Amino acid sequence: MTHNTPLSPRPPHHLAVEADARCRPGGPWQQLLPGVVLLRPGPPTSEERLHAVLLYTARERTAGVLPVQPGPGAPERPEAMITGLAALTLHGVTGAPPLPSLEVIDVLVPRQRRLRSAGWARIVRTAALPEAQSVTGVPVAPVARALADAVAGLTDAKTVHRLMTEAVRGGHCEPTALVRELRRARLLSRPHVVDAVESLVAEGRALAEERLYRMVREYGLPDPVWNVDLRLPGGPHLGGLDAYWPEQAVALELDTRAHRHDTPASRGARRRAHLERLGITVVQLTPRGLRDRPEQQAVVVRTALMAAGDREPAAYVVVLPR
Repeated sequence: MTHNTPLSPRPPHHLAVEADARCRPGGPWQQLLPGVVLLRPGPPTSEERLHAVLLYTARERTAGVLPVQPGPGAPERPEAMITGLAALTLHGVTGAPPLPSLEVIDVLVPRQRRLRSAGWARIVRTAALPEAQSVTGVPVAPVARALADAVAGLTDAKTVHRLMTEAVRGGHCEPTALVRELRRARLLSRPHVVDAVESLVAEGRALAEERLYRMVREYGLPDPVWNVDLRLPGGPHLGGLDAYWPEQAVALELDTRAHRHDTPASRGARRRAHLERLGITVVQLTPRGLRDRPEQQAVVVRTALMAAGDREPAAYVVVLPR
């Protein structure tokens, strides 16, 4: 397996003595990590440091022999990938530190791998590797996963908030994907992480609402009543909605509640089922859908409105401002 950088795994045993001699102070080579040798003197570049980390994990897996490079068309699924702050920098997340300033580079590996952190290579274990993304030829964890791994090692609230906000604002990941990774990593019990998530979700919701207003206007949908609560006459509260078309009994809600524990599989699902039993059609849209496929989302809403005439009349409900 060849690399543009002059890195090499530790040579076979019969060359080990020569390699050790060449890696002594003042020698022409240097050992960057256990089993990984840079075939020149001088400080390693950022690219060489990244490849050194990946070669270190490969050496541990292959007992000193790098895997053969796959042939044309052969799928390559790396068993290690860069994550954490280094991955955010490679993805181009604004505010992530430059690679030369990083004292450690996080590398994500399967939990069963027998690896230890060494030098600037910090091992992060996972039960299941995500699908790696190639950035400048380097396997890198997706932004949401990389950000969760970075946050796990950060205690400064401002840094956490800045990285999360800039990753979402820059379109690198969706808030729901980020919150899912934070929950998986059990980071939502940390107050500074929760505060950052709440701020991020509030900002994301405001942006999603703006896109919803624009979708209704630009695609000629009838005007709904916005941000309302529904109640049965003299009865219980049925829940809040982002938009409601009373004549067609069509309700719309934005799915921006991924940070809460009452996920759509529990309380939200029961509320929607209750509305459906009352004859009210519930349309759920996502911020990502409004951003990437507004026309398709408008078709979904229009179809629900047009189908109202084919249904039995809905139960009478009281519509109140929220």
